[in-house]
Amino acid sequence: MSSAPAGGLVGRRELLDALVRRLNAASADPATDLGADPGTDPGAAPVVGLVGGPGVGKSALLGQLEGHARAAGHTVLTARGSHAEAHLPYASLHQLVRPTLARIDALPVNQREALLSCFAMGASIEVNPFFVSLAVLELLVETAAQAPVLVSLDDLGLMDQPSLEVLSFVARRVEGEAVHFVCASRARVPDFGDDRTVTWMEVGVLDETSAAALLQATAPELAPGLRERVLRQSVGNPLALIEIATALRSGGDQWPELDGDLPMTDRLEATFVARADHLDPGTRAVLDVAAVDGGDTLHEVLAAAELVHGAPLGRPDVQPAVELGLIEVSGDRYRLTHPLIGSALRHAMPLETRHRAHEALATVLRSDPDRALWHRASSTSGPDEDVAAALERAAGDARRRGAVATAVARLERAAALSHAGADRARRLLAAAELEYELGRYARVEQIRTQLGAMPLSVSDRSRLTWLEGVFHDGSSSEPAEVRRLVALARRATSEREVDLALQLLFGAGRRVWWRDPGEDVRRDIVRAVRAVPLPVDDPRVLAVLALADSLASGPEVLSHLEGWPADARGRPDLAGLLGIAAFCVGDHERAAAYLSTAAVELRAHGRLSLLAEVLAIRAWAEVNLGIFDPSRSADEAMRLGDETGQAVWAGTARIAVALADAVRGDWDPDHPLLAAAERTALLTPNASSSLLAGVQLVRGIGELGRTQPGQAYAALRRTFVPTDPAFQQVQQFWALGYLADAAVPTGRREDASQVVDSIAGPAGPAPSPVSTVAVEYARAVLATEDDAEELFGQALGGAARRYPWHLARLQLAQGSWLRRQRRVVESRDPLRAARGTFTTLGAAVWAARADDELRATGEQGWRPQTRPREQLSVQETRIAELAAMGLSNRDIGERLFLSHRTVSSHLYRIFPKLGITSRGQLSRALASESPFV
Repeated sequence: MSSAPAGGLVGRRELLDALVRRLNAASADPATDLGADPGTDPGAAPVVGLVGGPGVGKSALLGQLEGHARAAGHTVLTARGSHAEAHLPYASLHQLVRPTLARIDALPVNQREALLSCFAMGASIEVNPFFVSLAVLELLVETAAQAPVLVSLDDLGLMDQPSLEVLSFVARRVEGEAVHFVCASRARVPDFGDDRTVTWMEVGVLDETSAAALLQATAPELAPGLRERVLRQSVGNPLALIEIATALRSGGDQWPELDGDLPMTDRLEATFVARADHLDPGTRAVLDVAAVDGGDTLHEVLAAAELVHGAPLGRPDVQPAVELGLIEVSGDRYRLTHPLIGSALRHAMPLETRHRAHEALATVLRSDPDRALWHRASSTSGPDEDVAAALERAAGDARRRGAVATAVARLERAAALSHAGADRARRLLAAAELEYELGRYARVEQIRTQLGAMPLSVSDRSRLTWLEGVFHDGSSSEPAEVRRLVALARRATSEREVDLALQLLFGAGRRVWWRDPGEDVRRDIVRAVRAVPLPVDDPRVLAVLALADSLASGPEVLSHLEGWPADARGRPDLAGLLGIAAFCVGDHERAAAYLSTAAVELRAHGRLSLLAEVLAIRAWAEVNLGIFDPSRSADEAMRLGDETGQAVWAGTARIAVALADAVRGDWDPDHPLLAAAERTALLTPNASSSLLAGVQLVRGIGELGRTQPGQAYAALRRTFVPTDPAFQQVQQFWALGYLADAAVPTGRREDASQVVDSIAGPAGPAPSPVSTVAVEYARAVLATEDDAEELFGQALGGAARRYPWHLARLQLAQGSWLRRQRRVVESRDPLRAARGTFTTLGAAVWAARADDELRATGEQGWRPQTRPREQLSVQETRIAELAAMGLSNRDIGERLFLSHRTVSSHLYRIFPKLGITSRGQLSRALASESPFV
């Protein structure tokens, strides 16, 4: 594809050429290399966004690019946001995919039904947004298999939220496909993606030369004085220049006297209103109704305009507005020629006229209940309980269709139209709970402020309190705030509201986990949860106990976990709670098993926010078990955490990925993932202790790997100082063994031994596996010469023997100690065993340490083995593993939120990296890579 000329767009050649180059690169077939621009960055974001003020020509640029794409044989799919449709779920998405629906029968059943249902075209009223997103991804990729696809999205900021969420999901997953997204908006749309997804290009005003050239092309007959006036008033805005020139050419009486200090939007709106003011009443009624309609069907607008005008109207009545360039008509479809026209007319319209237009549309649109109801709700400014109740019911329908954002808008409008204060409060609270589900933390706080002075039942007041910051795992970990949650939980218990009581206590427990408010507060939570009339082995109770007081309650929690199988007796929802409980008390084997059960269910239902949390916790269970493979959990948790706006869980996962890098030999003291996690900790103070403890752990492990024990000790020691922001009781046990490793060569053995003694007692008489391993390891490493042999023997025969990573570290420590005792021959067996296990685990740094010790004994000849698996990216590794399990490309795509064609492309690259030629060889190629399934 060659570079396109700028066509009729004056002063936009450079920008249009840049858009065409990116389109070429995104659309090129890698197999045939058809025209890809070699100068285009292959790592560029998959979406180009044009951002600029109204009238600068964003839509015109989109139109030029669309024409260029069509001429080159592309499929062009378009959608345009509108003010009136912003509340209609999936309205913009339907515009976009309507031309592709002929392919819908080829989709998997669950995706096909979800997509049809979201458009109210299917039998089901329940919609899974995740399957809707996958369906759209598959449709676009299948369409692109026939010809490259350009997805053009105009007025992105006015699109309905459900459509925006689906399109954002898809845009992040079309890398490597012949699908290119371009969008336009007045301002950046954060919900659509970050800088990794969208490259925003600023569309500014025209320079003086270009503005003059455009004016000459538009109105060559203007006298010099008028020409100067137009150029001065339009200040380089193309639309303003054209509209003001048109007004002048049409007659001086249409020329508005514009204040030079007015914002450009106001100036443009004034020109549009001035032009519309000369229409006859019938045509003006059509235009007014079109401005509040937001649809595109002409006969609907004419029917509603007749009700407003009070006399019959037909297509001839539309023609004057067409001639003035205010509206365009094609068959039975219409569109206002620019969004500012609708904005101008709505602003100029008397409130009574606007209400009449909405009321007329509500009457005409009875066959379209969603649109009719919204117009009905917009036709009144006073309380109307009938409309409010209808909106509340419609919110429930939207929720079932997966359109949570739409449900929120309807509930908030219902609240505004409510007669009774109690009804208004109840509806606002329901909206706040849905805002929490969406992760809109600031909006929850705004609604909470509104509700502060409203009448709420005790139960509703407790629900609101639970929402305060629970999405951040605690808006405050101050003792008074946590105790307030506990007091509300006690009240809920006394009123037999068990579920609410446990919600409140779970929120209190999480605050304690992230940042310890003190022993007294922890005990308050424990006493409160024991007062809830439930068996102590209830997973909710176990989770609260483990979060709030994992050391003291650990033995009890561990004993009850033994009675729960990995599938939580067929209850995946409970498996997640059991996984949290097991993780907090240090049983990482059980935690990984429970959380895996929960992840399967969450993935199947597309609950990506909770999946990010579960995977982040599982990632840490895995690294504590010595599984340093980010493809299993950490990498996906990081990506999903970013996508769903969960900075804390994304940060948690980043630290796990950085830890794996440190162990595998890719350590950098300024590791970017670690730096990002540390920034998250500083911006989220109530999660700072846990995140910073993880950061210090990774720094310590990384510095040990590059033989800097002094720096390692300084980093690790922080997690044991109560006044340090990185202090966290449970994570101290994760760091304890590494602290001992760093203490010996730096002469800090005595200090480290005191640390061990100070935390071994609180671990209790029946400590968790992780604390047992840590204490046995540290005591052996820090032992005197007289005690070391016995303590190494105890540790090697103790809890660590079940865990290859911890056993290998013990073998390395024992072998090193034996060598220092000049027992060279004895030292070789444990050192060889350690080196072999580290190599198998992919812990290259530690394998090299063991080999250095062996070389010091005089043993030579070992060479690190290159593992084919190491050539795979994180995503390729996961795809290969799932393919080896026998999953089809569609199944893998659904599991990893990718199109099946993307999976196929990855496998095409994976086979040669692993030295295989078929899918059937994957299992054997991967089997020798890791001892873990």
